[in-house]
Formats: sequence, C-alpha cells, structure tokens
Amino acid sequence: MASQDWIEKDFYKILGVTKGVGDADLKKSYRKLAKDNHPDLHPGDQAAESRFKDISEAYDVLSDKEQRQEYDAVRAMGGGARFQAGGRGGGGFEDVFSNLFGGGGGFPGGGGFGGFGPQRGSDLTSTSSVDFIDSIHGTNVKLNVSGNSVTLKVPAGIQDGQKLKLKGKGQASPNGGQAGDLVVTIKVRPHPVFTRDGDNVRVVVPVTFAEAVLGATIQVPVLGGEPVKLKVSPGTPNGRTLRVKGKGVQHDGRQGDLLATVEILVPNRVSKKAEEALKVFESEIPEEDPRASLISRAGQL
Repeated sequence: MASQDWIEKDFYKILGVTKGVGDADLKKSYRKLAKDNHPDLHPGDQAAESRFKDISEAYDVLSDKEQRQEYDAVRAMGGGARFQAGGRGGGGFEDVFSNLFGGGGGFPGGGGFGGFGPQRGSDLTSTSSVDFIDSIHGTNVKLNVSGNSVTLKVPAGIQDGQKLKLKGKGQASPNGGQAGDLVVTIKVRPHPVFTRDGDNVRVVVPVTFAEAVLGATIQVPVLGGEPVKLKVSPGTPNGRTLRVKGKGVQHDGRQGDLLATVEILVPNRVSKKAEEALKVFESEIPEEDPRASLISRAGQL
C-alpha cells in the first residue's frame, strides 16, 4: 500500500479505536468488525467487501509495532516513503538518499576504477497481507516497488510473520552494481472460524448438552471444502478435541489434520416442561459432588 493511502486513510477511525489503543482492544475491535463485514455474510455487496478490505489493511498495519510507528510518523509528517532501506548499506531514510546520490557504504571487491568494485544496492523491506485460506493453499500477490509492479509467489502453508525474498527487486545500485533484494514479511489475516496449529487447523464446534450426553453425528466445517460428518461419543466432556485426518495444512509432503474442540452450549432459558425433565434427569443420575476432588486437592499442602 502506497504512502498516499496512509495519509488519506485513518486506520484508527476505520477500526473504531483511539490512537493509544492496546493490542487486546485492537484485536477485539478488529475481530468484531471483520466478522460483521465479512464478504461471506454480504454476497455481492461491494461496499461491504470494500469495508472488509479497509478493516483488514488497518489491522495489518496497527497490529505490527514497527509498521504502526511508521504509519504514525507518516501521518504526522503528511507524507513519506513506504519502503525502507535495509540490509547491506542501508537502515532508513537517510541511507536511502545517501545511496541514491552515491554516498554511504563501501565498494567491495576488486577491479573497476581505482581498484574498487560497483556498490550493491540496498535491500528494501515491505509487508504484504494474505487471507487465511490463501496462506494454506498458496497464492500470488502484486506489490508496487518504486512504481514497478512485482508479483510475489506465496507458497502453500506459509506461517504468519514468515519472510520471502525477491532477489534483485530491491534498490538499484547507484553506480551500476547489483540491485538489492526485496524482503517481504507475510501477515496472515485471522479467520473468523479457523486457527493454525502447525500443520493442523483448529475449530471450535458447539454441541448441545443432549448431544454431548447421548452422543450424535454432527457436521463440522472444513477449510475450503464441504462440511464433514463427525461422531460425538456419548458422554463427551466439554473441551474434548476430536480429529479429522487429512483436513489440515498440506504442503511439502506433509498432511495436517482438522482438530475440532467440543464446546457444550448451555441454553439461556428453558421451558417449564424442560426444567421438570432436567429435575427428573438429575434425580436419576448417581449422587456425587463433582467438586469434591477439587476442594480436597485445594486443601493439600
């Protein structure tokens, strides 16, 4: 995203937070807005899709400490460079201008005028965001580097925070040497349902109290595919994790699983008839204190 976008877009306002917002409140606000404006909930709504993209861009920048500092600085100055010089011969705006005008850094190697070789251009760093599903299956993203369009291939299974390098796509040498590299940090946008656990994908699956007690066959969502059926055994406790083989991350010859964690839902209110039935149920089960062991262990030294 170009620096002009940073000037025109108030990311704090987009996410409904103040400038001093903490990480936890920032994430909370982002997740609510991303869920409410997700394209899956508004098919064909271009305005919702545009809002979702703005929300994702805003979170990508403000959730990254370095990018947030850079954004605040650019907004304060009313402009600035989007890419920073880094790596060999560079470390910031001063190094960028120094290299552009022939200053800074040495001339490694031999040959050339006076026995010196041409100077290598500085590396450039940037950040690119991809959707969760694209991080699993791989994708291509377009980057704008110094006015030039560059295609970056993002491999399947990439993790949030991983860096990719495009050789020779960094800053040009000031005197005919090799160009620097472009180092891109990949940010994976959170998914409203799925999370990553190595090569496995996790999902929390709600079940009713009756389903947990009596057992049931339920449908579980699968990333990028049709839901699959999963058997919940009678007496399944809250928090138990069930495994669906081969429905996780698949890359480099490895194949992860889908890990579905059971969450038993308790109804907010029940009818009089259901309440009476629960009382009958309670009278029929063995009489025991489920907290007896907890209290006993809490009193141990």
